[in-house]
Amino acid sequence: MQKNVIMSVDHLSKDFVIRGKKLGEKNKLLHALSNVSFDIYKGETLGIIGESGCGKSTLGRCLVKLHKPSGGTITYNGKDLWNMPVYDREAARRDIQMIFQDPYSSLDPRKTASYSIEEAMKVHHIGDTARERRQKALEYLQEVGLDIQHMERYPHEFSGGQRQRVNIARALSMEPKIIVCDEPVSALDVSIQAQILNILMDLKDEFHFSYLFIAHDLLVVHHISDRIAVMYLGRIVEIADSNELNENPIHPYTQSLLSAVPYPDPKMARERHRIVLEGDVPSPMNPPSGCRFHTRCPYATQKCREEMPQFKEHEPGHWAACHLLDK
Repeated sequence: MQKNVIMSVDHLSKDFVIRGKKLGEKNKLLHALSNVSFDIYKGETLGIIGESGCGKSTLGRCLVKLHKPSGGTITYNGKDLWNMPVYDREAARRDIQMIFQDPYSSLDPRKTASYSIEEAMKVHHIGDTARERRQKALEYLQEVGLDIQHMERYPHEFSGGQRQRVNIARALSMEPKIIVCDEPVSALDVSIQAQILNILMDLKDEFHFSYLFIAHDLLVVHHISDRIAVMYLGRIVEIADSNELNENPIHPYTQSLLSAVPYPDPKMARERHRIVLEGDVPSPMNPPSGCRFHTRCPYATQKCREEMPQFKEHEPGHWAACHLLDK
């Protein structure tokens, strides 16, 4: 079955300039993303996992045009996202929405929940009248489990989970094709996390859009994702279907991440082999030569230290970048 690609990321890179703190000190480059490539299919959830600082959020912000890439291309519906005609550019801004990690700072503290949703619709010319936009705002709040009594409340009057529901309703009001979720449940209590995840899954089934779901919790990502991409120090090291990645991880970094996932069964937890990585994640301002994971990989060879591995398909639908897989 041929999958419909709605967005394609090709050799994406993003560098940030870090200015010298002292007089005469040279500026440095922080390599947040390096040569990142993947596709997002229509109606799927692509999970992105990795340690803090690996470039996950930067990737999401590039897709919603909050960060301009330093290199590479992002193609949406066959057109370059950063070089579209004005009409297509406005449509893409509406079609690609983002749900942020902090549900409080992503809402205006001086505006009601209803206003935040209605104003977004007004900017993007959704709804012909104020009355129609208000009715739509209520409908979208009801989709996420809120009701009319929440419309005139301010962000400080909501709980964290309710604020995130308002953010989801605001993104939903744009009638999007892709929603980038940047760790949308990491700031919430565990019990609330499950509720928000279920809402996100139900909405995808109802409205048939795609998610790029960014998180560092493997259990959460496995629960919600159709495919999972693993990032390390600004690069994608492995992509596969969710179940395939959990049952058959082929990159050493992915194997170490999965070995750290807690098991509820104490007996299984004791019998499982835990892979402990030594050392710290290198600085993205001075990444290692060759494979970026070689400084912590227990299987690294001289070739790993000198030559960057090619990201390629080792099994149908299962991509990875590792010299050891070529043997």
